[in-house]
Amino acid sequence: MSSILYSPLQIKSITLKNRIAISPMCQYSAKDGFANDWHLVHLGSRASGGAGLIIQEATSVSPEGRISPGDLGLWKDEQIEKMQQINRFIIGQNSVPGIQLAHAGRKASAATPWEGGKKLDPAHGGWETVAPSKIGFHDDETTIALDKQGIQKVISDFKLATKRAVQSGFKVMEIHAAHGYLLHQFLSPLSNLRRDEYGGSFENRIRFTLEVLAAVQSEWPEDLPLFVRISATDWAEGGWNIEESVQLSKILKEKEVDLIDVSSGGLVLHQQIPLGPNYQVAFAERIKKETGVLTGAVGLITEAVQAEEIVASGKADLILFARESLRNPNLGLTFAKALNTDVQWPKQYDRAKVR
Repeated sequence: MSSILYSPLQIKSITLKNRIAISPMCQYSAKDGFANDWHLVHLGSRASGGAGLIIQEATSVSPEGRISPGDLGLWKDEQIEKMQQINRFIIGQNSVPGIQLAHAGRKASAATPWEGGKKLDPAHGGWETVAPSKIGFHDDETTIALDKQGIQKVISDFKLATKRAVQSGFKVMEIHAAHGYLLHQFLSPLSNLRRDEYGGSFENRIRFTLEVLAAVQSEWPEDLPLFVRISATDWAEGGWNIEESVQLSKILKEKEVDLIDVSSGGLVLHQQIPLGPNYQVAFAERIKKETGVLTGAVGLITEAVQAEEIVASGKADLILFARESLRNPNLGLTFAKALNTDVQWPKQYDRAKVR
């Protein structure tokens, strides 16, 4: 039986050689938003390792939108050149380069994980953060509620970053509306207490995400794939939930979003997540079945047979690997053996291929 995981997936003008994607994973290794050789090797090795799609980490649309001072950015033209180099290498490995554009909102201005991950104050390299409402991620934190001018600036920042992403050579765009970052903060009633047209009702809470989407679409080529990553649930009472995620996904599909990258959580510290293999797959499956949109499944998917079952049974169309790809940069090559599937290896590595 032929493998579905290793079958091509065409989305608009782009054909992925398989259903294996590398999830955007922060490396906290940039300086002033600039990519460097770490990113070249990190992303490039996973392209040579056989994945069909490589999505660059959450790339901030503005300096204040970074999670940490080490985040990548696309807020100025000078940041384009290194990304062009990385993308040329990825394409040269018969893989597709993607980018996730993001704004961290109230979760910005944090130290890197290996430095403790705590909020940085301006005296120690941090900056003021923004959010839909004056509710910090931690109880002892403050944040600024975005006014209308601030909202329009963020929308403009996404538009300009998208233009630079096109110039950088990316072929897939993903808008980050998950994991407790700014767009997700507007979606959830736990973090959005606004009383204007951006808060309250479901229609109002999704407004900002839809306006960002429209700004991105104004610069992103119509023939290239456009993804949105969402947190399907906050895993917290009174928060954003799967029913709202299905409703939003229907709207996004109508607005010509090609794939919903379905994750969960990240908004509040009191979330209760039942971690385990495939713990988020049911969300991707429900969204796919109820809306007809393509979905990507993520979260504790670590084995080839496990990934094959998800796509072969129609639960999702794409598998996005994060930590497992850190442990195994060549999983696109090595998983094929477990599925008795022959794939092309880089000619430089072909002598190591098990025949």
